[in-house]
Amino acid sequence: MMEATYNQSVGRRLRAIRRQKRLSLQDVEEMSTFEFKASVLGAYERGERSLSLPRMHRLAAVYGVPIEQLLPEAERTGATSWSSGGITIDLEKVERSDGRTGDTVERFLRAIQLMRQDFNGRVLTLRRSDLQILAGLLEETEDGVTHVLAELGLGDSA
Repeated sequence: MMEATYNQSVGRRLRAIRRQKRLSLQDVEEMSTFEFKASVLGAYERGERSLSLPRMHRLAAVYGVPIEQLLPEAERTGATSWSSGGITIDLEKVERSDGRTGDTVERFLRAIQLMRQDFNGRVLTLRRSDLQILAGLLEETEDGVTHVLAELGLGDSA
């Protein structure tokens, strides 16, 4: 991937996460105790500047998300895959899923959010134990549940 295209992809992720959290550039500047200036954040989001790994790590901490969530989708590693113990689900996509299976998955994810008291995020990481329960609910094998989630556009198969 060309550097400009990569920077733009990272920028799109940064903007999407910031907007999901309903934050302005100035809000992030204040949250970071002015480490990340609004103008610099805007340049990152437009893909005009490269974000170093240490700064990406600090920005992920400011946003309260795992660092891999700042990476373009093609760059995300097995850190969110079933084989490493979990899958990260975009909750906005869940709201758009339909059908009986989609409804079952949505109810299950809402129950997980209630149990964890996790209402702030736009993503939810399912632990391996969560995936095993979901596999049972969907009458799927452990491998089959990842394919079901992928078909719904909710997760990547490991």
